[in-house]
Amino acid sequence: MGLIGAVGARLARAADAGPPLTPDGEEARRLAESELADPVYQAAQPTPIDRIARAIGEFLERLFDAEITGGWGSAFAVIAAVVVAIVIIAAFVVWGIPRATHRSPPASSVLFDATETRSAAELRRAAASHADRGEWDAAIILRFRALARGTVERGAVETAPGATVHAFARAAARAFPAAAADLETAAGAFDDVRYLRLPGTPDLYRRVADVDDRVAAARPVAAEPAGAAR
Repeated sequence: MGLIGAVGARLARAADAGPPLTPDGEEARRLAESELADPVYQAAQPTPIDRIARAIGEFLERLFDAEITGGWGSAFAVIAAVVVAIVIIAAFVVWGIPRATHRSPPASSVLFDATETRSAAELRRAAASHADRGEWDAAIILRFRALARGTVERGAVETAPGATVHAFARAAARAFPAAAADLETAAGAFDDVRYLRLPGTPDLYRRVADVDDRVAAARPVAAEPAGAAR
């Protein structure tokens, strides 16, 4: 029932209850306000979100339905493109950038019989710190691990869990053939210090560091298949 019908119904009820009555302007206003105060009408009012959504929809409708005359066609195209870009950026801000469905497998945390999660750069810094203190055993071991981790990070060689340093050196030599001999020498230095408990020296450390630097600066010939270094 509309507002006019509701007010009319109230007037009819008033007429049934007493003598016929024609309300003046003030009485009609009071009856209308009383009717609008009914909760049924309040529930039907649009919410602020409804009003905002309606305003945005009307703006876009006017924007894209407008008649383009004169030289305004290019300007309108620019405005429309800006509006679309803003909507896309807002969607990224609200929902985030879609994640890539393909991810490279993470590097193994096991590197030459030890758990090692540091990056090549972190391992190089740690090795240099030990070298500065004259701790050559630790410096050689960490620098060789940095060499191996660096090739893995670049996708040049894959080191499977349980791979030996010499298996790694052979796989790395296929990717960096110019450094093949030095890679084998560095692997031997790691073996001597890590497993044979021979003392490390500044010369051995420089050899491992030099081949690491050369490999890091070189371009691999071809990527090794996953798990090739065993």
